[in-house]
Amino acid sequence: MNRQDAERITTEYVKPIYGFALKRCRTLQDAEDVSQEIILKTFRVLLNKEDIGDVGKFIWTIAHNTLSNYYRDKGVAVVGLSIDEVPESLWDGKEDILSGFVAQETAVKLQSEIAYLSKLQRRIVIAYYYENKKQGEIAEELGIPAGTVKWHLFEAKKDLKRGMETMRTAGELKFNPVKFAMCGTNGTEGSRGSNREFFRSTLAQNIAYAVWKEPKTCNEIAEALGVSPVYVENEAEYLEEYGFLLRQGEKYLCNILIDEATEEIIKLQAAMYGEAAKLFANELYEELVKEKIWMRPEIQGGCTGELSPEPVQEKDKNFFLWTLIPYIAANSGEEQLDKKISFEDAATLRPDGGHNICYATIENDAAKQAVYYESMAQHFCGACWNQVGKLTLWQIDSEWSEKRIDSGYHQNAQRALVSMNHLVNGEELSRDEYAYLVEQGLLKTIGIQDGTRNPVWQCVWLEGAGIKKELLEIGSRIKEKHRETFSALQKPFAEAVRKETPKHLHTMLNYGLQYTFYCDGWFILHCMKELVKGGKLTVPKEHQRKALTTIIIKE
Repeated sequence: MNRQDAERITTEYVKPIYGFALKRCRTLQDAEDVSQEIILKTFRVLLNKEDIGDVGKFIWTIAHNTLSNYYRDKGVAVVGLSIDEVPESLWDGKEDILSGFVAQETAVKLQSEIAYLSKLQRRIVIAYYYENKKQGEIAEELGIPAGTVKWHLFEAKKDLKRGMETMRTAGELKFNPVKFAMCGTNGTEGSRGSNREFFRSTLAQNIAYAVWKEPKTCNEIAEALGVSPVYVENEAEYLEEYGFLLRQGEKYLCNILIDEATEEIIKLQAAMYGEAAKLFANELYEELVKEKIWMRPEIQGGCTGELSPEPVQEKDKNFFLWTLIPYIAANSGEEQLDKKISFEDAATLRPDGGHNICYATIENDAAKQAVYYESMAQHFCGACWNQVGKLTLWQIDSEWSEKRIDSGYHQNAQRALVSMNHLVNGEELSRDEYAYLVEQGLLKTIGIQDGTRNPVWQCVWLEGAGIKKELLEIGSRIKEKHRETFSALQKPFAEAVRKETPKHLHTMLNYGLQYTFYCDGWFILHCMKELVKGGKLTVPKEHQRKALTTIIIKE
């Protein structure tokens, strides 16, 4: 055969021959050596033979003989697995169990290593070696120069060889993955719901944790988690798209606040909130009781039990204080805050319209949990407020109330406020609207007068901006009185938390620290616990749970 034809035929079989060796050899180096030997033998024989009937059968016979001789010389008899490119008729069927096992182990290892290539390299390698596509065809499909395809193939071969010769060691997260005990949203949710919806999977949680303190590539994350990079890539891209991860070149960095409290932080937190709540909650309770504030005509509601048409019902002091004290604790003293960092500086604007800060708490077996941790993690949520027209709905969930704040909370609150605005404007609601407001624990009806239903409020109703201002001024006076003490309690806690938080998240962290004791769930919970523990608040009745800690403010 002339040289030109021999070169043409040999070139056509280069990729299939390499694929043949790749699936049968124990290492990449062996596959490369065997491929070269097969190609050289094929070319030499083609030059010296003219009467080759079936070129394919001829070449695959050389391939099998070369492979057998190669491993026979090395003292290991390895005969490969069948592949689509090789006709079964060329195989003699003799395969010892050990040889098949070794080849299978190699194939599994190689497939695993391919997963550790970059996404682009992985696509090119699969297309070239497994789909038998030409470099030009791959370049056209991917929209990149043919030279780039060639370069990636060259780099991929080096990476695969390096990986096959290396024992990969998974990080601690493979054997001891973290779990988010809490995942919250400070700000507005987007159309895809609260931030916890994005971190329902263990994979998403551990990806964020893996890059919390230092950036990592997808491969580095995968090695830390002990999973295939293929899964990490998709999840990391999704979390980056919604702002939970930041991209730094080929590396990702966490963009959420993660609380993995140390014993020092837990001790400081308990002292800070315990002392502050003891001062604030007790003084606030005494002043509200002294003034019998719940008896004011501008403060209405509390009709949670069985109702009768009788217009006079005694107000339940305990029920009103259960709602007024958390509201005042959360919203008083805003004028005293030193707001150096704006919400816009700290929050992330997400593609689904969410504008918020995401925070998560990790269960730490090495440290004792924070005081009231179970109550906070399992029951507490808020404070939440929504406004439509003249009305604002303010609410928190706790272990003493029913669970009302969930992924559909914002839509539910908006629906309720629209109906209540119609009601206060003198419009008659439909039967379904009344039923919905009753179900939400907002109002009840006590019969029909003059053809219309007579509604009364289950929750607490504040009539006018005046009473709202008066309530918040009481709380502000108490916070101002203890301002220096509160600051001294907060300072060591803030310093300890900053020390444990990566610097790139300090703006986000410091924004939240500005609001310690203001709209602060931990402070509200400690205040409620302090008053229950001291016997000043008693556990609400079962029929009050639906309406508890809910205020509607008409301004």
